[in-house]
Amino acid sequence: MSLRLDALWRNLNHGDGSERDASRIALGVADGKIAWIGPEAELPAFEQAPEFAQYDGAGAWVTPGLVECHTHLVFGGNRADEFRRRLAGASYEDIARAGGGILSTVAATRKASEDALFAAAAPRLRRLIAEGVTAVEIKSGYGLDARTEAKMLRVARLLGRELPVTVYTTFLGAHALPPEYRGRPDEYIELVCADMLPLLAGQGLVDAVDVFCENIAFSVAQSERIFQAAARLGLPVKMHAEQLSNIGASQLATRYGALSADHLEHAVEADVAAMSRAGTVAVLLPAAYYCLRETKRPPVELFRRHGVPMAISTDCNPGTAPVLSPLLTMNMACTLFGLTVEEALQGYTRHAARALGRVHLHGTLEVGRHADFALWDVDSLAELAYWLGASPCAAVIRHGQIVHGAAKSSDC
Repeated sequence: MSLRLDALWRNLNHGDGSERDASRIALGVADGKIAWIGPEAELPAFEQAPEFAQYDGAGAWVTPGLVECHTHLVFGGNRADEFRRRLAGASYEDIARAGGGILSTVAATRKASEDALFAAAAPRLRRLIAEGVTAVEIKSGYGLDARTEAKMLRVARLLGRELPVTVYTTFLGAHALPPEYRGRPDEYIELVCADMLPLLAGQGLVDAVDVFCENIAFSVAQSERIFQAAARLGLPVKMHAEQLSNIGASQLATRYGALSADHLEHAVEADVAAMSRAGTVAVLLPAAYYCLRETKRPPVELFRRHGVPMAISTDCNPGTAPVLSPLLTMNMACTLFGLTVEEALQGYTRHAARALGRVHLHGTLEVGRHADFALWDVDSLAELAYWLGASPCAAVIRHGQIVHGAAKSSDC
C-alpha cells in the first residue's frame, strides 16, 4: 500500500536531546495520526492528499505533545488568602481542619454557574496548551454533591470540545468531607458509591475515579469502598496517596491495579515495590511540594531501583499548586526531586500518558499514535527544564493541526 499524507513536517531535530543531530528527521501525518517518522533521507515516495501541506521545522526540536496527568483546572474562586496564612505559619492541615482549604473552594464552586466555571478554566487551559500540552486530565472534587460534581465534569468535557486539547475526566467525589456530612463520613462514602458515581458514570462524564486517602480526608477502608464501586462500573482508579503521612494508601491502590498513585512524599520501599509489581505509575507533583514548603521528598531513588515509571504534572489547583507552567514543573522536578532532564521529559510524555491509561494514544512519536507534538526553539532539550519564566515552544500540533504558534510552510 502506498503512503498517503495530509501533511509533512521536515527539518526536525529528534533524539536524546543532548545535542543537535546533523541529520534531520521528517514526520508525516494522515487522518490526524502519525503515518511516518524517520530520517529525511529515508522518506519513501508518498501520495499527497488533496489538502496536502508541507512545513519546514527550521531545525526545531520535536517532542511528543506534553500530557498533564493530574490537574484540578475547574474550580470557583481562589485561595490567595490561605497562601498568606501559610506564609504566617499556618499549616495545610490547620487550614483544612478549620474549614478552609478544599471546603472554601467547594463553597465557591457550588455558587458558580457552568458558564462562569468555563470562563475561568479556559484561560488556564490555554496557558498549558501554549507550553506544549496536547492532552490533560481534569478532576472534579470541588462539588461534593451530585449537582456540582456533574457541573464540573460537564465543564471539563466542554473544554475538550471547545479548545484544541484532549481532555480526560476523573471523578474525585471523595476529595473532602462536605460540611453537611460533618461527623458522618461513612454516610457520605455511601452516597458517593451508591448514588453519585453510578449517576455520573451513566451520563458518560467519568473516565477514571480518584480518592484522597489521607488522615485529613478518607481512610483506607473508606477509599476501598469507592474502588469497589468503580470496579463494578468498569472504571480505572487513581489515588492521592502518602502526601502528608503514610496510612497504606498506595498499598490499597496497587491491590486494585491503580493507574497511578500521586504525591507519594511519605511512600516507603514496601509501597514502591508493590507499585512496581502492579504496574502503577508514580505521579510526582513538585509544585504542591514547593507551595506547601514540604521537606520530605518522594523516594525517587527507590522508584528508579524498582523500575516504577515516574510521571510529573502541575497539579494545578487553587490551594496547594496554583501553577500553570509545565516547564516550570519540569524544573522543579529536577531541582527539588533530583530527576534528570530525560526523566522529566519522559515524565511529561510517555509516563504521563501511562498514568492516564492512554499510552497507546499519547506520549510517544510512533506510527499510529495521535499526531500530537510540540516544536521547541532550543539548542538542546535541557533548556525545557532550564529556563524560568519563558517558554521556547515554537508550535503545538494536535491531531496534525497547528493549534499554537506558527510554522513556515514550504513548497512541495
